[in-house]
Amino acid sequence: MGKKITNKIIFENVAVLDAGAKGVSVAKAPDGKVIFIPNVVPGDVIDVQTFKKRKAYYEGKAIHFHSFSEHRIEPVCQHFGACGGCKWQNMNYEQQLFYKNNEVFNHLKRIGKIELPDFEPILGSEKQFFYRNKMEFGFSDTRWLTEKEIQSEEDDLSKKNALGFHVPKMWDKILDIEKCHLQADPSNAIRNAIKEFATEQGMTFFNARNLTGLLRTLMIRTASTGEIMVLIQFYENNKANRELLLDFVFEKFPQITSLQYVINSKANDTLYDQDIKLYKGRDYILEEMEGLHFSINAKSFYQTNSEQAYELYKITREFAGLTGNELVYDLYTGTGTIAQFVSKQAKKVIGVEAIPEAIADAKENAKRNAITNCEFYVGDMKNVFNDAFIAQHGMPDVIITDPPRDGMHKDVVEQIMKIGPQRIVYVSCNSATQARDLALMDDMYRVARVRPVDMFPQTHHVENVVLLEKK
Repeated sequence: MGKKITNKIIFENVAVLDAGAKGVSVAKAPDGKVIFIPNVVPGDVIDVQTFKKRKAYYEGKAIHFHSFSEHRIEPVCQHFGACGGCKWQNMNYEQQLFYKNNEVFNHLKRIGKIELPDFEPILGSEKQFFYRNKMEFGFSDTRWLTEKEIQSEEDDLSKKNALGFHVPKMWDKILDIEKCHLQADPSNAIRNAIKEFATEQGMTFFNARNLTGLLRTLMIRTASTGEIMVLIQFYENNKANRELLLDFVFEKFPQITSLQYVINSKANDTLYDQDIKLYKGRDYILEEMEGLHFSINAKSFYQTNSEQAYELYKITREFAGLTGNELVYDLYTGTGTIAQFVSKQAKKVIGVEAIPEAIADAKENAKRNAITNCEFYVGDMKNVFNDAFIAQHGMPDVIITDPPRDGMHKDVVEQIMKIGPQRIVYVSCNSATQARDLALMDDMYRVARVRPVDMFPQTHHVENVVLLEKK
């Protein structure tokens, strides 16, 4: 049973049973309640100290290991445990894929309650590290100190500046990152050089509570073509220091294709309503896929694992089963990458997206790629995707839909059912909302194929592609 220490309970010899939501693992307390525990692996046997108690569950942390799981491996990153980015780095990759596949199956079965075919094997990522093409880092004048740093006599606690990631559940705390294993070089070199130079020059780092400081955020985007974008967000408008830093970055890393900046004195650091200034190079980088080129600007959405995005799109195209005679609707088209990718096997593709800048990018990319059978329209999906739109553009033979995490609005689902295309390919980054939407279409459509795709190794996130065929 559990021992109580003040308001915390210690449960001894607890077996970790499963990997749960958001990258934490799951165990059972002696009273039958679930315990959610970070940084452990199913198969570990541990003592757990709880720090939160709810009606149906506890949250706790491992304070002693009795035995280790056979699936446990040594994390490669020095920041593992303190940084919330790669919660599964201590679990071997085959097992990561097993739990991702499981999550998709459980969502579709339990939430969707629909008949499923056998899953096709989850597609793992060839690169398990250094696969991300976009990273965002925060500056802070009060770096987060880990327990290890506080206890160590070697760490210099007087170094206050940080350039790294938000500590999980701490909006104003930044963990300083020396080496991140998610984005390929020169990402680490650029980040570390900026931090060192800015510190040497006495430039002030951001304080999120007081809203003070010069340097706010850093974004680095890379492409499989080798092109690089760097964008620095400044809180204060100090022209001399801004140009000093930007000149240093461009001289130190001449391979940068696009060097941009923003002066943002708002309370939040989102870029989407900001005026982005080009300092050197051009205001976009180019990504390439099967001879198609896609321009990516600072605000563009693009799948963050370029190589695996190609695999995802190939599966999507295969599921669509195009012969060259189909009218395809690509809903939530973003910058039109899937639309253009399938266009050479379709008669015509109509892309719809709510973000005007994304549609502008889509049109520009189609022009760049000399694609003439794609048309793109902007509007909120639940409003624009109506009877008049269908009357104007025609009844689609195939619908491809790749909605945000919230899934499709019920009005969009109803409209799809009303149109009743022969095939629907549903790409999802959240199989729970996907399962909900599939259940709504179950009377008319059967799930013919399912294939999960791992875009984000070392994390719990997983994409899923489903083919629906008319019953």
